[in-house]
Amino acid sequence: MQTWKWLYHPKKPFSWRFVRNVVLKAAILFAALNVIFALLDPLPTLGHLSAYNLLFRGRERLPYGENPSVAYNLSLYQIDAMFASHQLARADHRGEFRVLLIGDSSVWGILLKPEDTLAGQINAGNYHTADGRRVRTYNLGYPTMSLTKDLMLLDYARRYRPDMVVWLFTLESFDRDEQLDSAIVQNNASRVQRLIKTYDLGLDVSDPRFVRPSFQGKTIVGRRRDLADLLRLQYYGVPWALTGVDQEYRTDYVPRAIDLPADATWHGISQAAFTPDDLVFDVLGAGLRMVGNTPVLFINEPTFISDGQNSDIRYNFFFPRWTYDEYRRLLAEQAARSHWPLLDLWDILPGAECYTDSAVHLTPECSAQLGLRVGAAIVQIADGGAIAP
Repeated sequence: MQTWKWLYHPKKPFSWRFVRNVVLKAAILFAALNVIFALLDPLPTLGHLSAYNLLFRGRERLPYGENPSVAYNLSLYQIDAMFASHQLARADHRGEFRVLLIGDSSVWGILLKPEDTLAGQINAGNYHTADGRRVRTYNLGYPTMSLTKDLMLLDYARRYRPDMVVWLFTLESFDRDEQLDSAIVQNNASRVQRLIKTYDLGLDVSDPRFVRPSFQGKTIVGRRRDLADLLRLQYYGVPWALTGVDQEYRTDYVPRAIDLPADATWHGISQAAFTPDDLVFDVLGAGLRMVGNTPVLFINEPTFISDGQNSDIRYNFFFPRWTYDEYRRLLAEQAARSHWPLLDLWDILPGAECYTDSAVHLTPECSAQLGLRVGAAIVQIADGGAIAP
């Protein structure tokens, strides 16, 4: 009875006016919070708030995934949060010669466990520099082929003061028309537009593929997916830390193609129409300018060489022979002219057994072979030596 009297008092009858005022004030407060959120744009700051490297260990590669419940991973576009979750963001790097590995899905390691990736293989090799520091590589590969995407990630990663950068790529990352096709590039428009202007890249800062959210899109309501992704990234950190699983390791994948189409064009470009300007060598030059005196090693990564149908026309699904041969010639000339340290390792793993679901995705065994070659090159450069082709 006492409880009922507390809930209902005959001298204070129910008032719709009171309810209306409460709802109105709540609506005004919510609208104000949305406006303030849009004006302040706190997502980068929120991205730095991470339980990784604090409550549980940092990830060994940048977050990327399409099936979070199985992979304990997800794709998001918040660069600050992605790096905050990575082991590179941990505080203590004493005694390390820090090497950043930049590149595409082959570096990230599709179908490879973290320890089987190029970074994992090099770290397992226990390499040391002449001054006693242990070579420690950090996997900053990301599964899309775009040198501009690589440059954007390198621009963020240089704040961690690396001792060396190893940038792996293949021809598919050089196509000028597809530099901005990567979703992570499109959703970080301001970062990429700044790079285009700073380094005078031959790309359009007004390209319609850039995602430019409206004012409403910057509010809490408009950013609700981004906010949810930040929370989910923390949530999946627990099972990642317990299991080390960060992707879905499928065994039913479609193997890389051996029999190829009789198509001699590359991205619709014929041999007669091709020019060196179709390739973004200027992005590689921008990367060198960006890191200043930090040593950089460019690597033309291994690629599958088919011996199947139409292999006289194409090396693999990605590359017609004429395009790839011309790319390698131009790359070698540019490296010689500009004194770029370059390793052209395109054919060191020619066997079909080295590749899984793509012409650039390696098996653990062949990733180990590549790790031996790259690890030795890192030590050689770290100790002041020159790289032999």
